Amino acid sequence: MKPTMIFAAVLAAVSTAAPSPAHAANEKWVAVWTGSTHGPYPAGNAVAQPDLRDILRDNTANDQTMRMVVRPGLWTHRVRIRFSNTFGSAPLTIDGAYAGVHGFGGAVQPGTNRPVHFGGKASVTIAPGELLFSDPVELNYVKRAADLSDRKMAISFHIAGNSGPLTWHAKAMSTSYLSAARGGSHGAEESADALPFTTTSWFIVDAVEAFAPADTRVVMGFGDSITDGTNSTINGDDRWPDFLANRLRGFPGSPVVVVNAGIGGNRVIGPEIYDKTKPFSGGPSALDRLDRDVLSLAGINTVIWLEAINDLGGPKAPAAAVIEGYRKGVERMKKKGIRVIGATVTSALTATTASGTPDADARRKEINEFIRKGGLFDAVTDFDAATVDTQTGALKPEFQPNSSIGGAGDKLHPNRAGYQAMANSIDLKLLFAR
Repeated sequence: MKPTMIFAAVLAAVSTAAPSPAHAANEKWVAVWTGSTHGPYPAGNAVAQPDLRDILRDNTANDQTMRMVVRPGLWTHRVRIRFSNTFGSAPLTIDGAYAGVHGFGGAVQPGTNRPVHFGGKASVTIAPGELLFSDPVELNYVKRAADLSDRKMAISFHIAGNSGPLTWHAKAMSTSYLSAARGGSHGAEESADALPFTTTSWFIVDAVEAFAPADTRVVMGFGDSITDGTNSTINGDDRWPDFLANRLRGFPGSPVVVVNAGIGGNRVIGPEIYDKTKPFSGGPSALDRLDRDVLSLAGINTVIWLEAINDLGGPKAPAAAVIEGYRKGVERMKKKGIRVIGATVTSALTATTASGTPDADARRKEINEFIRKGGLFDAVTDFDAATVDTQTGALKPEFQPNSSIGGAGDKLHPNRAGYQAMANSIDLKLLFAR
C-alpha cells in the first residue's frame, strides 16, 4: 500500500470525539518544536537562502501567505502555536491560519489542514514587541504519536496588509513556502499552487506546544550556530539535537522530546543591549533571550547549553566574563526546576574567523576546564572531546567539509558527521535524572 493510502486509512479510522476529562487529566502542555527568533529580517545568518528582494519587498510582507514547515518532536491530538512580532515595529495582523501535516513540496497532506483561531476568532493583531499563543488546535486524526513521528507540520497563515519588519529565525536549514506579494490568503488550501516561492528560514512562528502524556520530558539544546545546525544538510534534520532525538526513540523510560533553541552568531553575554533598529545578526544574548526562548515555554526539564565561541571571537570576552554569564543563566534556569547540562565548547582553532586564533583557543580551553570541573552544571557532556583532533587541536578533518552547500568547510562548524558524533557522545541516562 502506498504511503498516501496508508495515511488516508489512518484518517478514516480515527474518531473525531474530543478527549475525555479523565484522558485530559493525564496530560500537560509541553514544547515540541522551537525556532528561536532573533531579529528583524534580513539581519541574521541564513544558509542557502534564495534572493527574496522581489518577494518580500522592502523587507516586509504585504497581503501574503506563508507556509512554515517545522518538525514537531511529538505529535498529539491537540497543539497550540506561538506567533511572534517580537522584533517588529508595526502591528502585525494575521488571519487565515491553518495547521496540518506537511505533504509533498509545499503541499499539505489531504484531509489534515485545521483552522487556527485566537480567542475564538480567525484574525488577530499582534502589537510590536509582543508574541502570543493560538487557541488549542484539535488534530483529531492523531490517535497515536507514533503514527506521525517522522512527519513535519505545515503552519500556514496570511499576513493582512503590510507586516512592517518581519520577526524571523534565519537559519532554519529547512524549506518553507511563500506566496507572491499581494498574493492573498491561501492557508486553507492543501495545494501549494499559490505558494511558489521558497525560503530556508522561519518567519513569525517560533514555537509549537502539544498536549502530551503527563510523564513527557523535554530536552532543549540551547546555544549558537553549532546548535542551530550550520554546515548540516538542508532538509536533512541532522543537527546534533536531531541526532539526539533519534537516539532517544525507544529508550526505556518516559517519552522524551528534543527541541532546538540555537541561533547562529549568538553569544552568552553580548551584545549588552540589543537594538532592533540596528540589529546584531546573532540576536539578543543568551541571558537576554532566556525568558522568551526557554523559561516561558511549557515542560522544559533539561537544557544542554553549548555556547561561548562567538564571545571569544570579535568581542574577545575574557573567560571569566563568560563563566559569570553561565552562572547567571544556570541560576535562573535552576530556579524554574530545570536541570542544566554544560557542553564543552568545540574547537575553532585555525578557522579564518576571530575565534580561530591561539588566544581565543586558550580562553576556550579555560572555559572548558571550568565546565568540566567547576561544579556549576548538573552534569557535563564533552562535545570538545568528541570532535577535536588531538594532534592539531582543531576539528577532526572528517568533520570539516560543509554538508550544507559543499566545499571544505570553515573549521568552526562541524558537518553532519560531526553533529552525529556530538549527539552520540551524550550519556542518555543524564536526560532522565531527576
